[in-house]
Amino acid sequence: MLRRPTRAALAGALTLLTALTVGATVAGAPADAGDTARTGAPTAAGVSADPAAPCDPDATYPAPLPAATMTASRISGGFSFLEGPVWLAGPGQLLLSDMRGGTGPQNVQPSTIRRFTPPATFDVFLDDAGSNGLAVTRDGSRILAATHDQRSVSSYLLSDRSRGTLAGDFQGRRFNSPNDLTIHSDGTVYFTDPNFQRGNRPDELAGMTGVFRVRDGEVSLVDDTVRQPNGVVLSPDETTLYVGGNADNLVFSYDLLPDGSVGERTVFASLPGPDGATVDCAGNVYWASYTDGRIHVFAPTGEKLGTISAGRNTTNAAFGGSDGRTLFITSGTWGNFGLYQVHLGVPGSPY
Repeated sequence: MLRRPTRAALAGALTLLTALTVGATVAGAPADAGDTARTGAPTAAGVSADPAAPCDPDATYPAPLPAATMTASRISGGFSFLEGPVWLAGPGQLLLSDMRGGTGPQNVQPSTIRRFTPPATFDVFLDDAGSNGLAVTRDGSRILAATHDQRSVSSYLLSDRSRGTLAGDFQGRRFNSPNDLTIHSDGTVYFTDPNFQRGNRPDELAGMTGVFRVRDGEVSLVDDTVRQPNGVVLSPDETTLYVGGNADNLVFSYDLLPDGSVGERTVFASLPGPDGATVDCAGNVYWASYTDGRIHVFAPTGEKLGTISAGRNTTNAAFGGSDGRTLFITSGTWGNFGLYQVHLGVPGSPY
């Protein structure tokens, strides 16, 4: 999902967890000069998160974009470096990672998970999360996070925000800096592992950047030939896995087999600096370009449908809102990253 700042997610029912308590908050500031975003303290109580309604496979959807060229509006800014947005349908809130500059001799970037409550309230959901990409589990009970602080994929219970480890190593070797992830309805997790947030820590994979799978607790390698793999997302029917090769300026698609492994890989699309991504219920693919500050929208066939502009350095996007048709976008410059939104014609595919 992220190019290094220093060089630059459902079917299933939910049991209500605990009452939502919102901590100290501050309304988002206007998007003009001096735009800032302050945060309140983390809340002590848990949060419930109903999984969003699954896409209807028999539905007929209109064109996703009202126009071939669109511009998203800024909600608020003044954040360090935003990434990994994910919508919690129960409380109607968006979580996103906010990374700061590397610290200490290992130059590891601290990261906070912030919470956005529409229309304009932000607070801290979890401090010291070490996170980049985020995804909500299919039962809505946990947030999975690509966590570069521990070079792992972590699991956070929404009820008490306790942390566990889903994937800590591959064959005894530490990952580089897990970046983005997506969850299959059977619980299989796919994630990317470039080296953008590895900092000064040792390379234990001998130069390899890879795409990995976690299934029934076992980590396996999907592809070790994608250079700096970044965004990763599943098609709504879960027959295709998409991965962005940041260093290749390409988006790849893989046939997904019933056992969770992948078949043939093909080039799905070409765009500069592919970062994070999402899909809608019609199977259209929305890919952020860090290089040109746009969301590039493709039909399932790979046909280019249009673009959505969101300023500079666009990192990621996620669907949300009361009808699932609001696309939230993270974009900006270091120290003044913002959250943007645009309303589209097709609801997003939850993941």
